[in-house]
Amino acid sequence: MAQEFKRWYDYDPLLLKVINILKDYQDELKEQAQIFLNSIEEKVSKETIDKFYNMVKPIDGGSRWYDNDPVISKTIELLRVVPPDVQQSAAKNFIEVLKQNGINIEE
Repeated sequence: MAQEFKRWYDYDPLLLKVINILKDYQDELKEQAQIFLNSIEEKVSKETIDKFYNMVKPIDGGSRWYDNDPVISKTIELLRVVPPDVQQSAAKNFIEVLKQNGINIEE
């Protein structure tokens, strides 16, 4: 039996939900992704984020759905490497902000 490949966010239903929302509504949610990046920049600096992103971004432009948009790509890459408690907090805050803005997310 072949082993099924799981992505880093497949193990957490809340993270999976947030990533799928970002995937389905990239353009509409870019502003929320930028707010997330700005909050991280306040803690570690924009230069640190840019340096990290330059190390992890694909050389050839990438083939993942988020590789074509630097804001979404940085958001997902940062979300991938932060500790699990930060991932959970960011995911919960993201969904809460969507609800506050009248965007209905199925539970």
